[in-house]
Amino acid sequence: MRFSSLFLFVSLGCLPTLAAVAGGKEPHYPVTTLAPTLRENAHAVVRMEDETLLVKSVGRTVRTVRRATTVLDEAGAEWATQLVYYDQLSSVSYLRGAVYDAEGQLVRQLRTSDVKDYSLSDGFSLATDARGRVADLRQPNYPYTVSFEYEVVSDNSLFYTTWQPQSAEQLAVEQASFRVLTPANLPLRFQERHLPKGAAVVRSQQGDMQVYQWELKALPAQEEEPYGPPLSEVVPTVATAPTTFEVQGHAGTLTSWQGLGQWDYDLNMGRDVLPEAVQARVAALVKDAPDERTRISRVYDLLQSSTRYVSVQLGLGGWQTIPATNVSSTGYGDCKALSNYCMALLKAAGVPSYCALVLADEPDIHTEFPSNQFNHVVLCVPLKKASKPDTVWLECTSQNTALGYMGSFTGNRHALLLTPAGGQLVRTPRYGAAENRRERSADVYLDAQGSATAMLRTRRTGLEQDQFSQLMHGLDPVQQKKKIAESLPLSNFNITKFALVSDAKAAIPTINETLGLTLPQFGTPSGRRVFLLPNLLSRLPAVTMPVGERQTDIWLASAYAHADTVRIHVPAGFQVESLPTPVQLTTTFGTYSAQVQKLADGTIQYVRTLRMPHTRFPRTDYPAYVEFRRKINAADKAQLVLVKTES
Repeated sequence: MRFSSLFLFVSLGCLPTLAAVAGGKEPHYPVTTLAPTLRENAHAVVRMEDETLLVKSVGRTVRTVRRATTVLDEAGAEWATQLVYYDQLSSVSYLRGAVYDAEGQLVRQLRTSDVKDYSLSDGFSLATDARGRVADLRQPNYPYTVSFEYEVVSDNSLFYTTWQPQSAEQLAVEQASFRVLTPANLPLRFQERHLPKGAAVVRSQQGDMQVYQWELKALPAQEEEPYGPPLSEVVPTVATAPTTFEVQGHAGTLTSWQGLGQWDYDLNMGRDVLPEAVQARVAALVKDAPDERTRISRVYDLLQSSTRYVSVQLGLGGWQTIPATNVSSTGYGDCKALSNYCMALLKAAGVPSYCALVLADEPDIHTEFPSNQFNHVVLCVPLKKASKPDTVWLECTSQNTALGYMGSFTGNRHALLLTPAGGQLVRTPRYGAAENRRERSADVYLDAQGSATAMLRTRRTGLEQDQFSQLMHGLDPVQQKKKIAESLPLSNFNITKFALVSDAKAAIPTINETLGLTLPQFGTPSGRRVFLLPNLLSRLPAVTMPVGERQTDIWLASAYAHADTVRIHVPAGFQVESLPTPVQLTTTFGTYSAQVQKLADGTIQYVRTLRMPHTRFPRTDYPAYVEFRRKINAADKAQLVLVKTES
């Protein structure tokens, strides 16, 4: 079950409370009053959302929201549940709710006994103070409307609200408003994204408080489009952040990346001290190392072999690391602690390094709006004595990630380097088509009935091997084989041989796969002829045009290069009757080629290449992209024909 989270609801007196609503007979949010355009393609509709962020002081905020949502069908039932997050630095003042039938008549109010309080343990944290209050008002009959209101008081002013009332697909919004009230000496920083015309901020004064207000109306439901950006990057959003903040007595400024990095660096300064015995061990480990990279490699091996990742999230512990001495004695730590510990080990080896904040496993941060957008820590090691400027990046939470490899989790994005001079925004390693490669060669031995055996050898590098690396380190060989079988685009086959071998020490990690197959129906006999598809496994599907006009740009998320060579060994008594026409496509979306030819020894050789960029294109180019993919799909399905010779 997915609970709607981190929407902190309450009334500030500008709208009637739930108690007042329940006491009257006037219907509230009847479904009949919903505009048809808001019901179209929607599972739920936000009828009203009123959210307020009150900045009480440099270190305290109060976030309040009231929200009413009409649930149209079972797929929208998640919006009848609510999770309110809190921890050591925040408290929930109250949580209330009510549910109404389709006519807008009160069904029942949320009772205190209905609200459950849970530890939000993630399954791998040694200690966490994260908790949640959960309310569930789901009903068996649709449609119905639920209303929640609650308040959270926070002593962590590092995070302000990111307002995004249309936070999911197939969710429409009838009306939503957002207000921030802040003292004049604590001016608000904000960034508006994708707001419709006329929805920009309205500023006013309320006593000695500055007021910032936004309102949205009549937002139809949206869906993520194929090869488009994530929904969070296209729906109306207002990101807010403080100018100055304070967390448990630690004050900082947030008007620049330098300021945020300075706060984090100062918070963790002096926690990279190692016991003398550990320092001596490191010195002995690297004493004969010929260069910096070798020293880094040996230290990284030590880290991976002697530590494990365990999250520790208690109060300020979300940002302040466990001291390196603790990690050295216990052998565990979270991303901050392990990165800090590795930094301390490298320092003992005479190699300076810096921790870096990064947004992992998500789209990149908005670099133009300095704020705490990060969820992970890695280590950056500049090579001072290299022949040319270079940097080694280390993922310190993994026991098997290759030296210097960031992969899809933290690669190709920005990170905030934490230095004595403050934060410095830098880029993590980029992985393009030269690094993300899949090269496959196959030998297929065909018999006269159209059955075949095949031996395939596949080499994957960079991002192309990420998923297979997870298989290797997360599953046993039997489960690996099962997962590989499920991924093959074949309807009738049997795996006779299977092996995955990793070369994790390569500059770009590599996995080699060996696969033996029996293919009972590889070719289709028809009289004296056999029809077969030379493209054994690399078939790129076509994409379709939207019913209406496309709304978003084309996002090609990662660059890659594929190369396939398939040699088909023709059975005795058969010869080639026809071969597919060669195809060569060169476009801004990528390049593709496919060619089939008969070799001197009678073998048929199929060669296919595909190279795609990491880039974005305007939505007006989508028809051309669809045509590009259609041509590839047609070429990938092209057949050759063998004919039995006359005896």
